[in-house]
Amino acid sequence: MGDVHWDVFLAALAEYLAAKDGHAGPSWVESRRLHQFWFPFNTPAARVDAFVHAPASFRRRGVFIHPQELEVT
Repeated sequence: MGDVHWDVFLAALAEYLAAKDGHAGPSWVESRRLHQFWFPFNTPAARVDAFVHAPASFRRRGVFIHPQELEVT
């Protein structure tokens, strides 16, 4: 069994990417949620920024990241 934090992160990511392509997220993502907020990039400035700007699919699951963390260059 994997780490529940990363399992939920992947569910949020799957929904986020599906929405970017104009699709609904896969059904398996709906049951993935955390009971306590999680900030994968945990510095004081990152926490505040992520709390304000996290994409909806992540916020809904209790995962707080800044959208820039999802950008690929």
